[in-house]
Amino acid sequence: MFALIDCNNFYASCQRVFRPDLNNKPIIVLSNNDGCVIARSNEAKAIGIKMAQPFFECRALVEKYSVEVFSSNFALYGDMSNRVFSIAKEYFPMMEIYSIDEAFFYIDDSLDIDLEEYGREIVKKVLKCTGIPISIGFAPTISLAKVANKIAKKFPQRTKGTYVIDSLEKQNKALKWTKVGDVWGIGRRYSKKLIDSGIKNAYDFTMIEDSWVKKFMSVVGLRLKYDLKGVASIEIEDLRPKKTIATTRSFETTYTEFEDIRERVVTFAVVCAEKLRKQKSFTGTIMVFLHTNFHNKTQEQYSKSHVMKLPFATNSSIELAKFAIEALEKIFIKGYNYKKAGVVVMDLEPMDNYQYNLFQASNPSHQKLMTSIDFLNSTYGSQKVRLASQSQGRVWKMNQEKISPRYTTRIDEIIIIKT
Repeated sequence: MFALIDCNNFYASCQRVFRPDLNNKPIIVLSNNDGCVIARSNEAKAIGIKMAQPFFECRALVEKYSVEVFSSNFALYGDMSNRVFSIAKEYFPMMEIYSIDEAFFYIDDSLDIDLEEYGREIVKKVLKCTGIPISIGFAPTISLAKVANKIAKKFPQRTKGTYVIDSLEKQNKALKWTKVGDVWGIGRRYSKKLIDSGIKNAYDFTMIEDSWVKKFMSVVGLRLKYDLKGVASIEIEDLRPKKTIATTRSFETTYTEFEDIRERVVTFAVVCAEKLRKQKSFTGTIMVFLHTNFHNKTQEQYSKSHVMKLPFATNSSIELAKFAIEALEKIFIKGYNYKKAGVVVMDLEPMDNYQYNLFQASNPSHQKLMTSIDFLNSTYGSQKVRLASQSQGRVWKMNQEKISPRYTTRIDEIIIIKT
């Protein structure tokens, strides 16, 4: 059996832990630079605020219903996520974190436990210790665990936060309840084609001929079909690591000089390298892109990217910064007002499986150096230790006008209780 633990309205719940006055009030959380909505409480969903909606489009609703608005606070969210899954791991040691608010667990079938009662015990323990409400779905496959979790979350009064699919009857009932567009792994394009073909729910999808699924959705769609039928066809290992990692940002102002943009691109490459090391991966390919402000119709526009196959795989900040600069040099043209750039690392592979090149390889001394830098930055604050090619007096700061305190990771922002 598999279990999927999902934190309910996670970003909003993190705010409510330290602001109980926000309970039952609509909350939204904005993306980087306060651009668009990336999280909504149930109350915010009910009044019509949409996911990924630009913030300026929903300002009227925000004012009308006194919606609480927060900038993204990933220091707080990441720490609360670690607390939730550290508790869950006490119950299920075999864990694979899927996202900041979701994790899959494998349960040995030989364990003689009542999964429903066991799940409710975990829900209570996590809520008591962290203040974060969670839902748990149990099922014989990963895809069905996702469906079970949706049911647990949709009907909290009936399920008490836990739902178990452990029979064919419950499986079919759950699949008929799940709209085909809500099936994990079926995107908008496939969803539209399926609906146009008369496929309305997940159960209908499992009844399609294999040849049709393989023709229009490839072998990946066929594996999903069998996984939903209860035949384990998707492994937890298929979920991680990420195949690509991207760090992109709009500049706070337009840049025209190469040196200014180079400093930003180096910083983006360093962030990608940190993410690679965190998931214990190397990259073999890097892409750098650059473009002007397409919303400014009075200026001449330019957009260009360059993909570079690296001579060796690496996750060293020093080496990735060097390659990123080389790529930037190939696409930068003086005379334009640049507004955005980004670095994308691709062709990822686990560090343990890396095949070393006899003649060219990443500098082995960098691994110990990067480990030390990561430790210092995690201990004393992000970007405390930087490369010389990064601006030493400049902090990479996003527009976050509505940022909440980092209650759990900064002593100077700890919650104060007046008695």
